[in-house]
Parts: sequence; structure tokens; C-alpha cells
Amino acid sequence: MDGIKKAFARAKSEKRAALVTYTTAGYPTIEETSSILLAMEAGGADIIELGTPFTDPIADGPTIQGANTQALANGTTTTSCLNIVKDARSRGLRAPVLLMGYYNPLLAYGEERMLQDAKKAGVNGFIMVDLPPEEAVRFRQHCTNYGLSYVPLIAPATSEKRMKLLCAIADSFIYVVSRMGVTGATGALSSGLPDLLDRVHKYSGGIPAAVGFGVSTREHFVEVGKVSEGVVIGSQIINTLKRANAGEGAQAVEEYCYSITQRRNPQVSQTNGASNGAHSISTAANPNGDGSGWISHANGEAPKEISTADPTKQPASESDPSNGTVHVDAVTTGSDGPGLADQLEALNTNDDEKDPELMPSRFGEFGGQYVPESLMDCLAELEKGFDDARNDPKFWEEFRNYYPYMSRPSSLHRADRLTEHVRKDVKPGMGASIYLKREDLNHTGSHKINNAIGQALIAKRLGKTEIIAETGAGQHGVATATVCARFGLKCTVFMGAEDVRRQALNVFRMKLLGASVVAVDAGSKTLRDAVNEALRKWVERLDTTHYIIGSAIGPHPFPTIVRTFQSVIGNETKEQMHDLTNRLPDAVVACVGGGSNAAGMFAPFANDESVRLLGVEAGGDGIETSRHSATLTGGKPGVLHGVRTYILQSPEGQITDTHSVSAGLDYPGVGPELSGWKDSSRAKFIAATDAEAFIGFRLMSELEGIIPALETSHAIFGAVELAKTMKEDENIVICLSGRGDKDVQSVAEELPTIGPVIGWDLRF
Repeated sequence: MDGIKKAFARAKSEKRAALVTYTTAGYPTIEETSSILLAMEAGGADIIELGTPFTDPIADGPTIQGANTQALANGTTTTSCLNIVKDARSRGLRAPVLLMGYYNPLLAYGEERMLQDAKKAGVNGFIMVDLPPEEAVRFRQHCTNYGLSYVPLIAPATSEKRMKLLCAIADSFIYVVSRMGVTGATGALSSGLPDLLDRVHKYSGGIPAAVGFGVSTREHFVEVGKVSEGVVIGSQIINTLKRANAGEGAQAVEEYCYSITQRRNPQVSQTNGASNGAHSISTAANPNGDGSGWISHANGEAPKEISTADPTKQPASESDPSNGTVHVDAVTTGSDGPGLADQLEALNTNDDEKDPELMPSRFGEFGGQYVPESLMDCLAELEKGFDDARNDPKFWEEFRNYYPYMSRPSSLHRADRLTEHVRKDVKPGMGASIYLKREDLNHTGSHKINNAIGQALIAKRLGKTEIIAETGAGQHGVATATVCARFGLKCTVFMGAEDVRRQALNVFRMKLLGASVVAVDAGSKTLRDAVNEALRKWVERLDTTHYIIGSAIGPHPFPTIVRTFQSVIGNETKEQMHDLTNRLPDAVVACVGGGSNAAGMFAPFANDESVRLLGVEAGGDGIETSRHSATLTGGKPGVLHGVRTYILQSPEGQITDTHSVSAGLDYPGVGPELSGWKDSSRAKFIAATDAEAFIGFRLMSELEGIIPALETSHAIFGAVELAKTMKEDENIVICLSGRGDKDVQSVAEELPTIGPVIGWDLRF
């Protein structure tokens, strides 16, 4: 911590701003990174940020995303990051180093262990992009105990109240995120930056502020340095490494940093101003091996670039979906404007200054708002708008006025032949009756219309004119596009490129409804990546845009909003089962991906202890393999997409790739309320493999004349197995969440592989 303070003090004494530089650990290779750190210092950097790579860096643009991806492919781990710092220190690095990254890898490593090992390696502090301040206060205390710094982030959207609190917990400097508009070669300073810095300095008590976002030239550096104590450069350094010849990255970085600072630190120069790459290193100013005798600072987020081949050049046509083309409106491999920027959520940490909680934000230990600062005011606006609506009888009257359009209430009936099938394989007196809650008969073919209508009405109350959404199987995308057409709202839907191929029919349906469809050709190219990109895009148009999240995931209040609108499923089921059987069902069953239909079915029964709640996840090739999406069955608690919940992750805290034959369940997280039900044992969660889902699909099709969605087919299999263990006077209700038109082609493609396993052959 002292090293950081001395770095700013030295820069101030020399009447200049401190240069803070950022690079990603392990990029372009693990072996080169320590040399790159030395090169930064040699080129005049005062403080260095070392990015710890994460699979899902939602606050970063494509330049740093790409570096993260390459670093992880190189095998970079948290231990690697610490070893890089240790190696650089042993070679004479004196500049303070801060680790910058996301909370989940730190959680996986262990907070206390991380602090101990970071101190030993020569780390000076941390910048955690998505660690909320109420958690950061405790974390900062741990940092203080080890003499390490916690650096808060402030954005233009940060309120005065949160800014005051964030400044109060800053111990070395404050990272201020601002936008830099480029007008020609020199660039132009954001017009609001001086005022923003004035506000920060008002509360900072003399603690320096470093500004970053889009700084890339000497002119930028000088101009920003007129109003701040430090200037951050990140993405441009990654771009410099990207352009450098193999093995010449460190030299290129030193020359780039020199072009910014116009000064060198000759004792550590990698080139000494020459081009022969000679090294001259001294540890004279580094007696403690932690950089405390020198200065430094870093971070990054600037130009956005990345382009890959259009994944929709070979999707599906009307005549031959397996070989034709699906046409979308755009393809993205990451945001090409500013992403969420590297900003930290700023929840109030002083009990006396906290805003009243309008509704619970957590379900046990799960939930919360693990998001960058730029989203906090928007989430607060959404929470207030939703709270006003849910307590307004006129809102619910308006919502119910759309029931005829939605085809509500959906029907519920007994599945006679499926029930008979169950009873053929069990002892007399066993085999529960199975009932079907027919959400597949809703307008657009699934339960997704319930939430889409509700959130669109909220958006209109808030004065929003544009809607964005993510989708996996396409059902939520279709429902959102439908509602936007009904209400005259502009609609953009993000969909993983792999899901675009799998669900070509739904892509075309969305376009028929007037929506723009953007294929996300990044990461695993599935639902998870669609959520990442939707979050990045939302922050760019917060004033006019509402994000209709389709599942019970994301930061508070989204899980509560989605569950509230989907609870129409469970509430109707209660009434309809009472009319049919004069009592509650003994069990309700739903498939689980993110958890929207499960939350909607389960929530109204949560306090009815006699009703068993069974969620069925996507077991893929089996949970004993790595190819599944069974988050609650095979995952562990962590933080993803703004919420603490169960997630599928590696021992390093990296989000793992998932697999399911059903696109809608192919997600590595789950709603926090379901996580709470799991830990409290209120609900039970099991996994059905792809083959078992096909069994459910076949049974419902052949016995009841209903072709179900592959997502729903998991629940059908689970319900059949459960019914076999129950008595014949007991009742089960399956949430038949969607119809299977969209999946017919997928089933046909998978049958040659799965069919022989389950004895199903449809060849002519």
C-alpha cells in the first residue's frame, strides 16, 4: 500500500500524472508476462495492474476479453498470476502491482489464502470488478491486515451518496472510469470529466484519483493528467502485444509506454532505448522485494475490436434446415462500443445511509447485486418501478387484461395413458396419477410469454422505448419479440451462434415478428454468452432500454421479477387441482435451466410442506462427465452474471463449458431462489441425461399426443420415475413448459446416436 502512495507522491513531486498500465497475466504467454511487467516499468509506468483472467469478464470489451481467452487457453491460473509477480520481483521489478479481476476465481482460491500468497509474491493490492462494497469493506480490512490496498471504482453514474462512501474506503487511490471520445489523431477529453473529478476530489480527502477508459495516446495522457493524479492505459497495451512479433512483446510495450511518458527508468529498461533487447536490471530501490521503493499503477479498457467469421453463413433454410442458412441481423464476438467498463457496484455500506429495501434481495446466502457501478442506479430504478407496479391493483388489472392474448389460464388435465404406463411397471397400489399444466398451449408456445408481458408493462411504466433480451432455445426470444410487436417497442435479441444453428426456426420467427437477432460468436456460443453480451449492450442505452431477462437469474431484482410473473403457473395449478381433486397435488415437477418455469411453479407451493418440489436438470452425457448442465446437482456456490448462486466451475473458479441436447437448459448457472431451496432442502433437484430426456420426449409424444420441448422432456422423465415411487392415490403435476416444434429437427439429428441407446428407431 505504501508503495502505491509513494508512486503518486513521486509523480506529484515531478509535476506529472502517474501512469497506470494494465496487462493480462498469461498473454500472449505465461513465460513472457513477467518481462512485460518489467518493460512497462522501464517505459515509465508508475503502477502496474495485472489482470487475472476470467472466462466471463462481463465488464470488459473484446480486446481484453480476447486476452483473457488466450491466457486461459495457455493454462493461466491464479497461482500462475502470483508466480508471474514473484518472478518479476526476483528480476528487479520495483513498481507496485495490483491484481485486477473478478470475484469468483478469488472465492474459489479462498480470500484468506489469496491475501497471504499475494503478499508473499509481492502484490500491493487488488481491484475487484464485481465485488460489492458491503463485501469489500470486510475484504479491505483483510487487505489492511496484510498491508495491501483495496482500490474502489467510481463511474459517472455513481450517485453522490455512494461516491462519498467509496471515497471513504479508498486507502491508496480511486479508479475513476470515464469515456474518451476520439476526434482525429489527438482525441478529445470527455466534457463531463472535469466535473466528475471535482466531485471525486470533494470527497476523497486528498487521496489521488486515476482516470481510465479509452486513453491510448500521448495527447490523451497529457490532457487527462491535467485534471487527475493518474492516467490508466490498458487495452492499447494489449493491442500492442497483439501486433508485436513473437518474442518481441516486451520490447514493443516498453517503446509504447515511452511514447506516452517520454521518460525511461534506465535501471530496469528492457532496451535502454536501443533495439538490441539488452537488459539492465537493478534491485537498489527494491529492498523489500515488494516494490515499496518505487512507484506504479495500472488498468485498462479502451479501443474495442475483434472480428470473426459470421457463424450464420451456414445455418438453416426452409428447404433443408440441416444444410441451409439462418439469417440474423448481426454477429458479435464482443461489444464494439464501451462495455460495462471496469466499474464496481456501490451498495451502501453505512446502515444509517442505506435506502430501505423494497423487497428481499437474497434467498439465504444467494442473490445480491454483483454488478459494475454503471448498472446500480438503473437496477434501483427498476426495483422501485417494479415495487410500485406490484403494489398497484391497476397494474395487475392491466396484466390480466392480456390473458386472452396470452391464452391464460392455461389448461390442466390428467395424463391418462402416461399414468397407465407408469402403473404397468410397479406393484399394485403404486403409481401416482400424472397431471399436465399446459404452458405449451400459451401464445408463442411456452411459459415465456408470462414474464415477457409483465416486464414489457414495467418497461412502459418506466418510459423505456427499446427492449433487449437473451435467448437460448429461442422461446424467450420469440415471446419477447411478440410482446414488442404488440406494444410497438424496438427489440434486439442476443443468441449464441451455436443456438442459432440449433434453433433456426425460432430465429426466423423472431425476425418475422420484427426483432433484430444478433448471433454471439464468442465463448461457448450458447445462452451464457448471450447473457454476457446482453448485459454489455444494456449499459450502453440505459436511459431508453430495458433488459427483459428470460430466466430467474441475474442481479436483484430480476430473479424476483421473473418469479413473480411466472408464479401465475403455480397459482393456477393450485386452483385447478383443487377443482379437479379437492386438494393440493402431492408433488410438482419442472425442468431447470436458469429456473423460470420451476420458480413459477414452485414458489406458490413453497410454504405448503405437503407438496414435494422436484426440479430436473440437464444431465447431458451424465453428471460424472464434464458434458452436462446440471448446476444444482453438480455445481457449487459462486458468482456469475451479477448474482451469487450455484454455478458450474473449475477448481480455479473459471466457468466451465456446458452441454445439453436442449438449448434452453444449456447454462452454467441457476436462479438464486432455487439455490436457496436446494440448501434448505425445500426442493430436490436431480439430473436427466440426454437419452433419458429422449425417453420423456417419446413417452409424451406417443402416449398423450403431445410433442414436448426437449427442455420439458427432462421434467417428464423425472416425473415418471417419481410417480413409480408414489402411491396410486397421490398426484403429480408436470409443468409442461413448452411445445416441441422447435426441437423436431434436433431430435431427428440426434436419433441416430441416442435412438439405439433407448431402443427408438424411426427409420422408414
